Amino acid sequence: MENIGIYKSLVAQLDRLARHNRQGSYRTKERYYEAEKRFCAFLAEEYRLQKLANVSGKHLVSYVLFMQEQGKSASTVKTELAAIRFFHDKIENAKYRLPDNSELGIELERRSFGGVDRTWSETEFETMLDLALQGEREDYVLAFCLGRLAGLRIHECFRIDTAIAEKALRENAITIKGKGGKIRTVPIENERITLMLRKRLAVTKRGHKLMVPDDIRTDVAITELQQFIAAHRYIIQDEESDRPLTFHGLRHTYAVEKYKALITAGKTDLDAHYEVSRLLGHERPDVTDIYLASLVGTGERNQGGKTALCVDVEQPSGTPAYNVGTL
Repeated sequence: MENIGIYKSLVAQLDRLARHNRQGSYRTKERYYEAEKRFCAFLAEEYRLQKLANVSGKHLVSYVLFMQEQGKSASTVKTELAAIRFFHDKIENAKYRLPDNSELGIELERRSFGGVDRTWSETEFETMLDLALQGEREDYVLAFCLGRLAGLRIHECFRIDTAIAEKALRENAITIKGKGGKIRTVPIENERITLMLRKRLAVTKRGHKLMVPDDIRTDVAITELQQFIAAHRYIIQDEESDRPLTFHGLRHTYAVEKYKALITAGKTDLDAHYEVSRLLGHERPDVTDIYLASLVGTGERNQGGKTALCVDVEQPSGTPAYNVGTL
């Protein structure tokens, strides 16, 4: 963690609140405390927030999106939010009132871990691009292409500014700061990304973000894109398909196609796994199994010419968003 000092300060504030708490069972108090510590780690890394009293709705929205990007279930997300609100209510000088779930403007949809095919078909992807173009949202087209063709997270797409874009065009690769401050470089292997980067650069002031208008916050821009997907997913979805179409599903699609391409090129299952894991920005290759769920039982997971088992790894609901145990 880069901002360890801020994190420790926030936890110290949390400890003062928890010390005087008499509400709830021992198990609930422990669960809420650990959830708030994870939130403190997120606040320190993403916002460098100094005081829990200054937590606002935008922090909640950003944290929900972060948890959804991790594939957390709706029940887990709601429990984490309940813990955050629980401690926020105990702050005497809280600066803001936190919105309830209905006011967040984010769909807290039911999510499950490995074993769920979240990939988009080519028809679904192309139709969504057409809808974005019809709405004159070339920024959305760029975001969709970055998710589908480069495996970027939604937060990573919205972090791209003119400097990052210009460097990407020079090097034909995108260097991006991802979850937990981890930096990775992803090659640009599709001309659509190059084309859309150039188009957005042409209409973006130097030093500004390509997909965030100057008059709105980044978290609001992200929420609006998610709402665009939610409003159109049932229109574009393949007939009789029950696959959940989310932005994160574009990363699943990228992972599956990249894995297949590596296997076709002669890579072993293990080598392909590690390469896909690196490109996605994961430190644990086994987590990549979640992204390859659509290949389970298809015989497309191969190692040395033999079908390999794809074991879907379920991260327990208590798994920290940041590895605070190693601080």
